Amino acid sequence: MDAESIQWKSTANLHNGPAFFQPLTDSIEPLQFKLIGSETLATAFPVFNIKYIPDSLISYIFNLFNLEIESGNTYPQLNNLTKQEFLNYWFHSFAVIVLRTDKKFIEDDQDWHSVLLGTFYIKPNYAPRCSHNCNAGFLVNSAHRGQKVGYRLAQVYLKWAPLLGYKYSIFNLVFVTNQASWRIWDKLNFQRIGLVPRAGVLNGLNEPVDAIIYGKDLTKIEPEFLSMENP
Repeated sequence: MDAESIQWKSTANLHNGPAFFQPLTDSIEPLQFKLIGSETLATAFPVFNIKYIPDSLISYIFNLFNLEIESGNTYPQLNNLTKQEFLNYWFHSFAVIVLRTDKKFIEDDQDWHSVLLGTFYIKPNYAPRCSHNCNAGFLVNSAHRGQKVGYRLAQVYLKWAPLLGYKYSIFNLVFVTNQASWRIWDKLNFQRIGLVPRAGVLNGLNEPVDAIIYGKDLTKIEPEFLSMENP
């Protein structure tokens, strides 16, 4: 098996969970689609191992995430992460990188500001006995906001999280002020299973804001939400 093939394949136990929790596949191929209402072609790349990802792209995502932390409106972190802290956080288990490209491999030395559309991670939300419940975090490149990239990221999440063996999705803290996020989850029929009152102290606000807890059964995903065909 050549390097180009093995980079889309899991070489380790992602979950270390109970016997009933097993991935449906040990490999995931890159997925191509068009952005909604656009001819822009994008490719979602599964990341099992960051050694196959260009260092310049990892650094770009690292800096982008720290800018999101500094904005103080979406993630709970207060201070910027170090590079190693970021790697441990974002690439802990499995991640996805979506690029504006028609290729099914990641070229090095690109203008990532233009090419990177977004990224997200998927990891267990709880310890091994409950690790079939997953959590995810999403990041859209600010240079491409307004192009419904977030909705496409969410669709890839719904396609690939079940393949990794996850049965249920939980988002612990979606701040009520983050309309771009909760509108997507409402549209995709995620359930509002809880509310954390005054959960977040966000920049520019005088009072803490509530956070929604979202849940969705990943074994019963509506087929229409998985279609990535443009009308």
